[in-house]
Amino acid sequence: MSGDLERRYRRVLRLLPGWYREQWEQDMVAAYMDSWLTGDAYTDACVLEYCKPGGAEVASVAGLAVRLHLAGPGTPRRYAWGQALRRAVLAVLLVHAVLAVDVLVFLVQSRRLVGWLPASSVSLLTAASGGAWARVYCLVCVAWMVIFVMQALGRYRAALVLAVLAIVPGLVALLQAQRTGVMPAPFGPWVFWVLIDLAPVLVMTTFGRDARPAAPRPWLLALPAGYLLVYAPLLALQATGNIAWLPDFSGLCCLLVSLACLMHAPRVWSRRVTGTGSWSLTLVVLAAAAGAYRIFSLTDYLNDPHLIAVSLAEVLILLAAVALVAIDAARAQAATPYPHALTG
Repeated sequence: MSGDLERRYRRVLRLLPGWYREQWEQDMVAAYMDSWLTGDAYTDACVLEYCKPGGAEVASVAGLAVRLHLAGPGTPRRYAWGQALRRAVLAVLLVHAVLAVDVLVFLVQSRRLVGWLPASSVSLLTAASGGAWARVYCLVCVAWMVIFVMQALGRYRAALVLAVLAIVPGLVALLQAQRTGVMPAPFGPWVFWVLIDLAPVLVMTTFGRDARPAAPRPWLLALPAGYLLVYAPLLALQATGNIAWLPDFSGLCCLLVSLACLMHAPRVWSRRVTGTGSWSLTLVVLAAAAGAYRIFSLTDYLNDPHLIAVSLAEVLILLAAVALVAIDAARAQAATPYPHALTG
């Protein structure tokens, strides 16, 4: 027995990759149809003609399609993108964790809780001085550090749940600022929330339980190393009175990704080093995010030609740096994937 309902389900299943449909489409359609049919001829005829897939079913198929297209087995391209996206998400979470450490250190310094730390008048993202929103912001910072650690250890489900909760206060603050014109806490602007908060959470939804976890030790060591890499120059600029030389957050992201590309380029061009393509593709993804952030943030400097020129120079530096690894990133999508890779 077939009808319009079956055609509607098959239309929804077109979201899935062809190789997956060839194997599972008939079973999925049969299961969906069985959930509707009652055995009564008249009722079943009405169901087949007028009913359609439910919203939860469509959302489930769409989510499965995203996971399979981005990180499913079957082609080297999916494998390469799966690896690159997981590493890019970890890199963005590392940025969150570094910002969290900066805020916590700023709070410790400003309250003189540790005597040997010098007093600091600057911070990458200065915490609010008090109030309920400041406490919420500090809790969100701690949450991002925990999310980063859980993601590095392969606890994808727990990290996703906590990340969904962590992005809510920033959205609420932005909506309140949209209504009142005053940002209640030092959360980032809309472009920060979309690219640095929301985007990694959306990508995290594609990580299945069987996804290959990254080696946790290098990522966990990257947190203190990343903080020192960024914060030590900040202290040096503060000590010399040249704090104005410090780029804004989007500019700093461009420069850090450019530096990573320059450090990775010798491995790309060395004939004795193999397997660099996945990292090259990761850097291309991060460069795209950093460049988009830099371009969207130009609206803050429309009345300052000098800062616009500096921002455009940062974009050019980023483009030049990522060009060194772009060819290797393209080659990675045609390389042979690991035989046991199931989700990228």
